[in-house]
Amino acid sequence: MEKVVIVRYAEIHLKGRNRGYFERVFTVNLEKALKGLRHELRRTSGRYLIAAFDANDVDEICARVSRVFGVHSYSIGLRVSNDLDSIFAAALALCPTSGTFKVDTHRADKKYPMTSPELNAEIGARLLAAHPALRVDVREPDSCIYLDIREDGTALVFGAFEEGAGGMPVGTSSKGVLLISGGIDSPVAGYMMAKRGMEVNFLHFHSYPYTNEQARDKVVELARILSRYTLASSIATVKVTHIQEEIHKKCAAELNVTLLRRFMFRIAQRYAQQNGAKCLITGESLGQVASQTIEGITSSNAVVSLPVLRPLIGFDKEEIIVRAKKIGTYETSVLPYEDCCTVFLPEFPAIKPKLSYIEEEESKLEIEPLVAEALATLEKFEL
Repeated sequence: MEKVVIVRYAEIHLKGRNRGYFERVFTVNLEKALKGLRHELRRTSGRYLIAAFDANDVDEICARVSRVFGVHSYSIGLRVSNDLDSIFAAALALCPTSGTFKVDTHRADKKYPMTSPELNAEIGARLLAAHPALRVDVREPDSCIYLDIREDGTALVFGAFEEGAGGMPVGTSSKGVLLISGGIDSPVAGYMMAKRGMEVNFLHFHSYPYTNEQARDKVVELARILSRYTLASSIATVKVTHIQEEIHKKCAAELNVTLLRRFMFRIAQRYAQQNGAKCLITGESLGQVASQTIEGITSSNAVVSLPVLRPLIGFDKEEIIVRAKKIGTYETSVLPYEDCCTVFLPEFPAIKPKLSYIEEEESKLEIEPLVAEALATLEKFEL
């Protein structure tokens, strides 16, 4: 009898002839998530088993597995030989001594000599004999004993299905650069794209000395929390203070944020191209702030050729907050350290600026030297 964590994948089973590729990436991601913990990862048909671990680490193993995209569900269980006595011994170890219960069998091995209903009845009867205070309730039992009869002569016995993160394994949908700020929205946007299998690289813009090191450290911490899901190893930061000062000095005040975002997109595209990324990702939500109108979004898109993904575009703030709390970024996001977009913030920012007006004001700036100077400040921090 061996204690194991049973991992089942989500959409991978739909991938037909390409399934092997997705399974290999999924295996690599599970190993990354479990790094530093003693374990063996075994692959069987449609299942992954985590075994040979320290019993004290089981909660940490489950916590890490629950954050791996591609996991449909997982269970703590026992792996035994598929003979009736071994299955019963495992079921007895997991079954409560009183209350209502049922046995639920899945047979991956269709050649097994007993059908699923027959196994349910046999193991259920033995459990009733061992614990007279038990009663059977097949509709709403207090507990359930699940039997999974495998094709390799073993059986998995467990008591619950725990929900996984779902989605697709990170790294199966190319690579994107997330423009991550210290706010609530962008970390959620990065999480959502990673859930669809995208490898997410983090890029943060700061305005030191107008913003302090605490603001930067806050964003690094957000990236660290997100890396539990995205498996990212670092975050890049770029200083844009000189750009903001030039915009403030030479351009119309109401376009400060609009023009800054155009520079951010240019810089992000250069960084993405240098690192093999195929798109940019932002946390923009339509109409949430002045720069997130259709006109503002069009202005930003106009300076890049890469696709810009905005997974939160149709979300309201409350929906985003709910997701931020669920993934664990909210408490850090609301810490009172401001990011670069609050520097030189105009009293009345332009809501629907015409692109021709934006380009006219931007022509007062030397774009390429400013972008190059910003890229020269790039730093990377390990997570």
